[in-house]
Amino acid sequence: MRRPPPVPGRCVSGLLAVVLAAAVAVLGAAPPAAAHGTLAMSTPATGATVGEPLATVQLYFTERVADNAYFAVTAPGGGRVDNGWTHGSPAPLDQPVREYLLVDGKFEPREYTTGFPAVVKLAHLPAAGQYTVSYLSVASDGEPVRGTMSFRYTGRVTAAPQGWRPPTTGPDPSLVAAAEQHETSGHGSPQSAGASAAPAASPAAPAAAPPAAAPADAGDAGGPGWLGVVVAVAAVAGVVGWRHRAAWAGGPATRWPWTRRPAGRAPRRAPAARAAGRAKSPGPKPRPATRGGGPRRDPAGPGEAPEPAPAGGPRLGDRGLAVVVGGLVVALLAGFGLGRVGAGDGRAATAAVGGSPATGSPVAAGDGHQHAAGAGAHTHPGDGDPAQAQVTGTTVSAGGYTLKPVTRSQPAGVNADYRFRIVGADGRPETRFAVVHDKPLHLVVVGRDLGGYQHLHPTMAVDGTWSVPLTLKRAGGYRVYADFATTAPDGTARPLVLGVDHQVPGAHTPATLPAAQPRATAGPFEVEMVGTPTIGATVPLSFRVGRAGAPARLERYLGAYGHLVVVREGDLGYVHVHPDQELVDGAPRFWLTAPGPSRYRAYFDFQVDGKVHTAEFTFDLG
Repeated sequence: MRRPPPVPGRCVSGLLAVVLAAAVAVLGAAPPAAAHGTLAMSTPATGATVGEPLATVQLYFTERVADNAYFAVTAPGGGRVDNGWTHGSPAPLDQPVREYLLVDGKFEPREYTTGFPAVVKLAHLPAAGQYTVSYLSVASDGEPVRGTMSFRYTGRVTAAPQGWRPPTTGPDPSLVAAAEQHETSGHGSPQSAGASAAPAASPAAPAAAPPAAAPADAGDAGGPGWLGVVVAVAAVAGVVGWRHRAAWAGGPATRWPWTRRPAGRAPRRAPAARAAGRAKSPGPKPRPATRGGGPRRDPAGPGEAPEPAPAGGPRLGDRGLAVVVGGLVVALLAGFGLGRVGAGDGRAATAAVGGSPATGSPVAAGDGHQHAAGAGAHTHPGDGDPAQAQVTGTTVSAGGYTLKPVTRSQPAGVNADYRFRIVGADGRPETRFAVVHDKPLHLVVVGRDLGGYQHLHPTMAVDGTWSVPLTLKRAGGYRVYADFATTAPDGTARPLVLGVDHQVPGAHTPATLPAAQPRATAGPFEVEMVGTPTIGATVPLSFRVGRAGAPARLERYLGAYGHLVVVREGDLGYVHVHPDQELVDGAPRFWLTAPGPSRYRAYFDFQVDGKVHTAEFTFDLG
């Protein structure tokens, strides 16, 4: 009779099976992130060109929007033309929308085939050009639903109703508070992996009963990502199977470093050698005692053939067991990571940063960087305070990095080298930076009274020390922002904004912040800001630049037709807003989400004839 396999072998097999099952279960529980209640389609469709007058715009969401949801329609001239909104009748979507819900601790995909429209009324169409619809709501699970959609109108001008006036109201404060609270709680932020198990209280109206979960398929768990796991598991299983096959077949087995025979133990003899030894022996040879004190049993009883065993077969020790188990886990994780590259549902990826999967509309990242369409889904570290939901630069450290200046002050009116390092968590200066807008790092300097704005581009030495000439004419306190993106080992860029105080000794009289006006001058240029900043809602802001009554011909500066930095009064919270890649109706257009009630100073950089100019504006949202 064959003797049972050695206990260590059974332990290894069982442990490997447990590790494999646990790894698959853990890795399989990470579907693509997805927001809820997202915009699925619209009439007219985003980007569409409309030649006939419209009375309404219909936005179809995957669930009924809150009764206090906010909608605003901005005309090409910057004024609002919305005239209220109502709930519409549910209608089939052009294509299903998949969202992920956390149910009983497990992410389950659900496909929505019905859209719940919000019908936004248009008072009139005052001009041909691009119209933008901004919206803000809160989903049934508490996640903010925020974004925009745009269409181009080429038809005739229509008149406003008699007595009608453009609306000036913003979103309901309770709606803004609910959206920001959920964003900064970790559920609604771009970093979150999905919804919380229990829906948060919100002002949203009860949603319709969700449809049944969609059948699970490869895409439910990440799509092609599972290919990496299968390959890794197959590789490990193949190696283990080959080793066992070689061992049980009695063939040669390659010795691995962790299968060394314990010192002092003689090599195990082949079956023929053992049989010959017993034939020469005149009688039973005493067997050494086992640890328990009893006699050691012969491997085969009388008349039974000895068990075959490979010559030099491996035996796993404790170290070998650890190496095998660790190798299996590493292989699984590596295979999963490689397989997930580029995988996932594009619709869900768009929703993860608050955009519309159907429209691909520009969104605010929610943490200080606000990007136009085409910027791609990425995240930025937030400060964690609800008041900081849309700003950065209020802390000297974030995301594992710290801004460390060499000096913290300089005399007034003196051109001095400002030197600093970006230090990682290990205390070493970071030297791997991604080039964003033609530069690896942007240094922005603003006085505490929001005057003295400068946008500089330092250079980095091989030891990671940055330097740039800096002249500060007035005494007082300043805030220095380092706006950059580090390059991770996998090649991805992670944008960050760090801020630190800088002092110019001397008597300081704070300048009075100019009043809010839609026009400003920058050298020989007149600049008009078109659009109305709105707390909590993403709205378009365009800047029309003219000289001597004629439009100026803007040039690309740092890869774009303009750059916009917004700084909040008081804590000097920093918002860097990027524009559309091309001019819209002849002007740079930005997408801004005002963080909250306060006054702000906006700095618009543009270039004409090779020279950069800055126009400054005040937003009074207090």
